[in-house]
Amino acid sequence: MVVGLTGGIGSGKTTVANLFAKFDNVVIYNADIEAKKIMNTSSIIKSKIIAQFGEESFLNNQLNRPFIASLVFKDKSKLEALNSIVHPEVKKHFQQFVNQHIKKDYIIYENAILFESKSNLKCDIIISVFAPLKVRLERTMLRDGSSKTAVENRIKNQWLEDKKLLQSNYVIYNLNLKDTQSQVIKIHNILTNKKG
Repeated sequence: MVVGLTGGIGSGKTTVANLFAKFDNVVIYNADIEAKKIMNTSSIIKSKIIAQFGEESFLNNQLNRPFIASLVFKDKSKLEALNSIVHPEVKKHFQQFVNQHIKKDYIIYENAILFESKSNLKCDIIISVFAPLKVRLERTMLRDGSSKTAVENRIKNQWLEDKKLLQSNYVIYNLNLKDTQSQVIKIHNILTNKKG
């Protein structure tokens, strides 16, 4: 079973994924981490990114993330172009991951743009992580050292929270760790048909 895990930037998806990772028979696939690896290791993707965004896209054979971010988070068409290059490869990679972990109770597919990339169609269950906008801004600015404007630009490129929540099977309100942990345990028990 594939369980999609999504939520806006700064909502705490990775914190929630780490809580799910504590269960023995669950594995986590982080689409963002895997996409970064693929962008740095796939020669096909590298040549497509350079063709689209120029030689400056890579420095010392590694993706020039600040340069790419400065382009795509201000221009939706450039973000769509980048996604159209990277997402098909991530989807293929994820399918291989699923095939390798077929015996697990379920696979958590952590993806910030689960709905935007239509990856929700590959999921049996969807969990959204929610935190108020003010909290998300503060967390992201602290974590990334970004300005408020830079974070707001990234938020503008994601679906509105209520649109995600309406299409989710479960919503985790991530405001403090203890409550978040008990919500994760409750959902895990439901997904594995345990009483708890």
